[in-house]
Amino acid sequence: MNFLLTDLPNDFHANPYPIYASLREQAPVHPQPDGSFIISRHADLDMIYRDTTRFISDKKKVFKPKYGASPLFEHHTTSLVFNDAPLHTRVRSIMIGAMNPRAIASMEDGLIRQVDWLLDQMSEQVDLIKSFAGAIPLEVIGNLFNMPHEERGPLQDWSLAILGALEPALSQQQLDDGNRAVSEFKTYLRDLVVRRAKNPGDPQTDVLTRMMQSEKGQLSEVELLQNCIFILNAGHETTTNLIGNALALLDADPDSKAELIANPGLLNTAVDEFLRMESPNQFGNRLTTEDITLHGTHIPEGTDLHLCIGAANRDADHFETPNALKLDRRPNKHLAFAGGAHTCVGLSLARMEGRIAVGRFLNRFPKYALMEGAERGNRIRFRGYARLPAKLS
Repeated sequence: MNFLLTDLPNDFHANPYPIYASLREQAPVHPQPDGSFIISRHADLDMIYRDTTRFISDKKKVFKPKYGASPLFEHHTTSLVFNDAPLHTRVRSIMIGAMNPRAIASMEDGLIRQVDWLLDQMSEQVDLIKSFAGAIPLEVIGNLFNMPHEERGPLQDWSLAILGALEPALSQQQLDDGNRAVSEFKTYLRDLVVRRAKNPGDPQTDVLTRMMQSEKGQLSEVELLQNCIFILNAGHETTTNLIGNALALLDADPDSKAELIANPGLLNTAVDEFLRMESPNQFGNRLTTEDITLHGTHIPEGTDLHLCIGAANRDADHFETPNALKLDRRPNKHLAFAGGAHTCVGLSLARMEGRIAVGRFLNRFPKYALMEGAERGNRIRFRGYARLPAKLS
C-alpha cells in the first residue's frame, strides 16, 4: 500500500480505520517520503513507549526544519511531551503532585455544577461541541491555573492554532497563526506569573503556584511559560474530543446508548472504550537513537517514527472484536494516553470529565439525536468534531 501523511485520501477524515487496518496487516512499518515511518501495531507501540533508550521524545532535529527559529519551535522543543529526562522528569514530577487523587476528587463537585449549568442553558437544537464538549475542559483547565474567568476567552483559539501546527503538512497561514498564538499566550502568562508571585495560590490546587514554588527542580522562565501552555492545550482539545466522540459513538449505536442509560454504573469502563474506539490523539512520535530492525525493515538511527495510536487501539491481535463498541470491555489496555514514562499525566482528570459529562448529559437528554451538518476537525493528529449539531428531544 502507499499511504502518505502529506497526501490524504478524500475520505480519510470521515473514516481512517480501513486504512489503519491495511497498515497493520500489510505494512506495520510503513515508509514516508521524508524517511520517517508509520508504526501501527499495538505491540510495537507498547514496546516503543516503554523503551526510552532506543526511542526518545526530543524533537529538536525533526522540528528545526519545520518551524525554524520561531515561537513554535521554542514551544514544542521545551514542552513536557517532546522532551526526555531531565526536563521531562522535573516537570512531570511537579504535575503528578498537582494531579494527585485528592486534588482530582476535590474538583468533582465543581465540575458537576458546571456541567449541570451548561445543560440548563441548552436549547432544543444545539451544537454539542460549542455548547458542551468544548466548554467543559476550558473551565476545568482555567480552574487548575486559577485564571480569572474573564481572561479565558482566547484560550481555545490559542490552543487550536498551536496544536494545529503539529500537522504533517502546514500552510503558511497555519504557521503564522501558530506562532502568533504562542507569542500571545506567553505574553499573557508572563503577566499572570507576575500577579501570582505577588498573590500565591494554594499549591495543592493551583498548578501555576505549584510550578512556580516547586522544590523538585526550579524551572527557567521559558520552561515555566512553555509548559503552562502545553498543559493548558493538552487538557483542552483532547477532552473536548473525548466527550464529542463519545456522544457521536452512542448516537450511532442505539443499543449501547440504551445500555448505558439503563446502567450508568458502566460509565467508568465506557469512557475507556470511547477512548479506544475514537482516540482523541491519533498519533504520537518518537526518534530512534540507534539502528533497529522491526518486522524485517531497517530503521536508521535518527529516524522519526509516527506512532499510530488510532490503528493500535483497533488491533485484533490485542482486542477482541476491535471495531465493536463494548461498554464493559475488560481488560482494555488502550494507548489513548500513550504509555511508559510519557503516559498522560492528566488521565485521571480526563476520565473524570468524560464520566461526568457523558453521564449527566444522558441522564438529562436520553432521547438526543445527531442532526445533519456534523463536521470533523479534519486533522490527522487529533480526531474530533468541529461541529456536532443535535436535537435534544
